[in-house]
Amino acid sequence: MKKVVLITGASSGIGKVTAEFLTAQGYKVYGTSRNPKSNELPFELVALDVNNLVSIENAITYILSKEKTIDVLVNNAGMGITGPIEDTPTDEMRKVFNTNFFGAIDVAKAVLPQMRLQNSGLIINVTSIAGYMGLPFRGIYSATKGALELVTETLRMEVKQFGVKVVNVAPGDFATNIAAGRYHTPVFEDSPYKEIYQQNLDTMDAHVNNGGNPMDMAKQIYQIIENPNPKIHYKVGSFLQKFSIVLKRILPDKWYEKMLMNHYGI
Repeated sequence: MKKVVLITGASSGIGKVTAEFLTAQGYKVYGTSRNPKSNELPFELVALDVNNLVSIENAITYILSKEKTIDVLVNNAGMGITGPIEDTPTDEMRKVFNTNFFGAIDVAKAVLPQMRLQNSGLIINVTSIAGYMGLPFRGIYSATKGALELVTETLRMEVKQFGVKVVNVAPGDFATNIAAGRYHTPVFEDSPYKEIYQQNLDTMDAHVNNGGNPMDMAKQIYQIIENPNPKIHYKVGSFLQKFSIVLKRILPDKWYEKMLMNHYGI
């Protein structure tokens, strides 16, 4: 029997590429989008808003009514946010936490009863290399993904007894439309961060536009699904992006901070 895979945020970017790739490998894939449009995709797109519990329950109920099982959840839906902490509206910070952190948790909670019932299942949380460090002007995004990394570790231990595996995979910068959907704190004319924030905003967008191929993420997720004993943490990105995590672990805190500040021109 084909494994049934649910991928949130699959209308574009990493989610869409992964859904298409897994479908080509023989999986039965259901992608989700807040407002799915009729288009010619090789997988079915289901309406699901990770910030709406009724929407989550309806989507899970629909898939189970057709398939009787959900074998894999890829928690991919997310959004970005940039801005100096002082200038960024706290309500916008909460919105990103609701999507990237609480939304992922709510979808996981919705599939877990079925996974426990079948005594098997795999939850893959898509986090970010940015979640391993506090990055200037990306601190809230880093915080949401770092929080999800830690919850993955906790959830993994709690559900292991039920035959359910939980892992995370942290991408670096990839060429997707995440920059277009990101909340950008405006560059305020009277802001003390005006010049340096604008410079970094331009650099961040360039990094995403020149980022890696989302297919690399799709292939890593496929390998995780195929692995009967997956690791807890995976990183997918350039050598320097992955090496930055190693440096944070081995360098004194202030050395690492200075390195980041030099990189961001602060």
